[in-house]
Amino acid sequence: MTTLQKGDRAPQFSAKDQDGNIHSLADYKGKKLVLFFYPKADTPGCTAEACDLRDNFERFKANNYALLGVSADTAKSQTKFKTKYNFPFPLLADEDKAVIQAFGVWGPKKFMGREFDGIHRTTFIINEEGIIDEVITNVKTKEHAAQILK
Repeated sequence: MTTLQKGDRAPQFSAKDQDGNIHSLADYKGKKLVLFFYPKADTPGCTAEACDLRDNFERFKANNYALLGVSADTAKSQTKFKTKYNFPFPLLADEDKAVIQAFGVWGPKKFMGREFDGIHRTTFIINEEGIIDEVITNVKTKEHAAQILK
């Protein structure tokens, strides 16, 4: 789906999280950033993925990683999702899909025989200099931390 690859410069972005705080790529210079795009807050797969990242958050911190979740949900939905599962990382409410489209993860999908446009579950690992180190398109929702921290 996305045309971005390992070695590409990550697109500059700026978006609000569930609390209205603005996050941009520049804020994470000097840290590794795990930018994970998920289809919809508080759905089974997205919950499994985000909870796995939450449960391994200390490992991410110990390895100088910051985490940011992104979906097209409203700030209110993101707040409920974050609070319900006690996520220690921000969730961007990318309602206008600016970040989603910059990273090329929006497009046609099939679910239960129905075709529609939506977010393709994709994770970008961005290094301290803003370069993409890895693009994970085959996300294993229950083992995603292991995929990233291998």
